[in-house]
Amino acid sequence: MRTLSVLGSSSNAGKSWLATALCAWLRRQGVNVAPFKAQNMANNAFATLEGGEIGVAQAIQAQACGLRPTVEMNPILLKPNGPDGSQIVRLGVAGENRTARSYYEAIEEHWDIVRQTLDFWKDECDVLVMEGAGSPVELNLMHRDIVNLRPIEYTEGRWLLVSNIEYGGVFAQVLGTWGLLPEGMKSRGLGAIVNRFRGDLSLFAGAKDEFAKHTSLPYLGALPQEDRWRIDDEDSLNAEPRAPQRDVPYVAWIKYPQISNTTDQRPWQEDEGIETVWTTDPDVVRDAVAVVLPGSKNTFADLVWLKESGLATVVSQVAAAGRSIVGICGGMQMLGKTLADDHDKRMAGLGLLPLDTWFRDSKRVVRNQARLAGDQWETYEIHCGESQLEDGSPFAPILECRKPGEEGFQPDGIRIGKIWGTYQHGLFDSAETRKLLVAEAGVSGVKLKQEQENWNARQRKVYDTMADALDQYLDLDTVRAYLEL
Repeated sequence: MRTLSVLGSSSNAGKSWLATALCAWLRRQGVNVAPFKAQNMANNAFATLEGGEIGVAQAIQAQACGLRPTVEMNPILLKPNGPDGSQIVRLGVAGENRTARSYYEAIEEHWDIVRQTLDFWKDECDVLVMEGAGSPVELNLMHRDIVNLRPIEYTEGRWLLVSNIEYGGVFAQVLGTWGLLPEGMKSRGLGAIVNRFRGDLSLFAGAKDEFAKHTSLPYLGALPQEDRWRIDDEDSLNAEPRAPQRDVPYVAWIKYPQISNTTDQRPWQEDEGIETVWTTDPDVVRDAVAVVLPGSKNTFADLVWLKESGLATVVSQVAAAGRSIVGICGGMQMLGKTLADDHDKRMAGLGLLPLDTWFRDSKRVVRNQARLAGDQWETYEIHCGESQLEDGSPFAPILECRKPGEEGFQPDGIRIGKIWGTYQHGLFDSAETRKLLVAEAGVSGVKLKQEQENWNARQRKVYDTMADALDQYLDLDTVRAYLEL
């Protein structure tokens, strides 16, 4: 097995995108390729078929490789949940919460898990595409960093460096990173790639000569910014609140502090005639044609924030006005009557759904099959709380779902009036559920881009265009030589 690592000069440089594109490109070459990220920090988690949790980015990369996502693709997942630090997920199994200091004090324990997982991959693939995190040369972290340089050294691998030109100072980014790398690691570099270039690429034609004056690291080219290549975000950093366009109906997605699984919003972004916006603004929520309360990593804390910010009152006003509200996972729990746990914590919800939710230490992580109006697609659940409908409460299901261990499809989700609740992440991956909400909101003239295929099927076509982009814009001769392609 050979390893090819994608390092970044900063966070949001494009590591996940490039790693995904390389997975698709190598698969096209007939290579048995798999993705890997030693340690991920993200609340956008993915549920494997076995019931484990990994970062969404590695699940997407697995799809680009033509593989089923497994926990060995992301052995350590850190899920931030506020002042208590992060929940530690080891090989897909959710564990205890730890502060950053406590986690790093046990870093060798976690490196052992990473090392053993790397050993596992030696007999499972020919090339392992390893994604780094942040920058590999954070001087205060390098001695305890198990995701960037240490896996490269352990596997005697090679690396690529990607930098985001949108931030400005791209030459300083590349040369600064190069200058701070240990001397022994520099010889493992296969090249630098500039990402997210906007405008006329010919204006950057002199970059190769400029880089050559200051570094022996080959310059492989620049990738233009193209929305048609976009894939799901690794975390919620890119789900930035913004004002909606004028005179365009929109769905408001509330972004609480501990938001999770922001990928539930992604399928809406290419539909025409309706907009979706992340927001913390009560006025934006008040004027939306529909409101979505997404998942949360800390439902209690985010419910407190919802109430203190005034948004809870606005959501209730929107419901009273007869407009649609959707709660997904933690969002559904907040829409219920009460939330309680095994440690005597109890809190009133918004009272818009006749549900009571009880939180226990165990977590449900499963993949399901959903069905609506002739469309069938995959959804998943990742949650601690279990919700129970009050006896005798009338409701209509949103869709049908086949869950592990159950026979056939059963009604799933809750609709009471125009209030929806579900534990199914991926609810809107089907155009049919988006169509249902749009019709309920009374919005006309909407063109749903994925009428004939679900979101995941569409994404597989995106991976092919990403591989095309590498061939078109980059000189990958150093990669070909290393991998003997």
